[in-house]
Amino acid sequence: MERKIKVLVVEDSTLIRKLLSDLLNNDPAIEVVDTAKTGKEAIEKAKILNPDVITLDIEMPEMDGLTALKILKKELPQTNVIMFSSLTQEGAKATIESLLYGASDFVPKPSTKSFFESIKKIEQELIPKIKNLVFSKNVKPIYKAIGITPKIRKGIYKVCGIGVSTGGPQTLLKIIPELPSNFPAPILVVQHMPPLFTKYLAERINSVSLLKVKEAEEGEIVKDGVVYIAPGDYHMKVKKEKALIKIKLFQGPPRNFCRPSVDELFESLAEIYNGFTLALILTGMGNDGKEGAQQIKNRGGVVLAQDAESSIIFGMPKAVIEHGIADEVINLSQIPKRLKELFGCN
Repeated sequence: MERKIKVLVVEDSTLIRKLLSDLLNNDPAIEVVDTAKTGKEAIEKAKILNPDVITLDIEMPEMDGLTALKILKKELPQTNVIMFSSLTQEGAKATIESLLYGASDFVPKPSTKSFFESIKKIEQELIPKIKNLVFSKNVKPIYKAIGITPKIRKGIYKVCGIGVSTGGPQTLLKIIPELPSNFPAPILVVQHMPPLFTKYLAERINSVSLLKVKEAEEGEIVKDGVVYIAPGDYHMKVKKEKALIKIKLFQGPPRNFCRPSVDELFESLAEIYNGFTLALILTGMGNDGKEGAQQIKNRGGVVLAQDAESSIIFGMPKAVIEHGIADEVINLSQIPKRLKELFGCN
């Protein structure tokens, strides 16, 4: 029998601490090794217990979750941390900061209005996230794309589409701020996140980038050198009106359980930009983006996938690599340089 996943639950509410511990212990693959009420206590216990995953509340007395996270990532860099976030403006801001400081993922805190419904939703979200974060570390790296790869040409691409999920904020922060102000194409990003969170993510990356980074708006004209992030709970596509290419936002059914969906964006890029599309599939759970990436490839565009070694979750990149869709498999550290080469701005 495989070793159980060791989890440390950090939460100042006695009730939620007990509920979380019980629902996690009910899963045969998980063991809650201890609980903590404050960030300070969490650090002390984590050093002794060395858990695989820490669930960390943001708002706590004595030492808040964000302060504790910075110390934990410095002293126990390999430990996965999942934040508990309130779906408020302040909660969204704090969660984005935590993800940029190295938290692997987040789940929403239980709502007092529908408490037991919220607990059920947490169970459905939290357990798969814990398992994916731990089990994905055991994946053997795949460095070569499978299948016949077309020759990748430099300086011809007119758009860059990016699909990303778990681990996305810190990954995007290592790519977009490294791109020059004269980047000669628009960049359209689908990051799986709820409303509010995408707005603050765009603002935070914009604050450290030479390119303009913004949450996309319905009907706006797509411009070179601008990064458009799909708003939470809306699919994002591009559409052509006369000579102009514009953003289309809509609340169609989720695809791959996601809204926004990478597939929706990529399929529209393939239709509008044809072989002048470059798609980038980054870290994330599941296989959203695989179908859209195939359409981009069918139209003569190219698909780059992040490698296993640098992915927080090697799910989305693995899906395009295993199906022979990826033209190139690349480490995160090399992505900014490669984008500059392929878009002819070196």
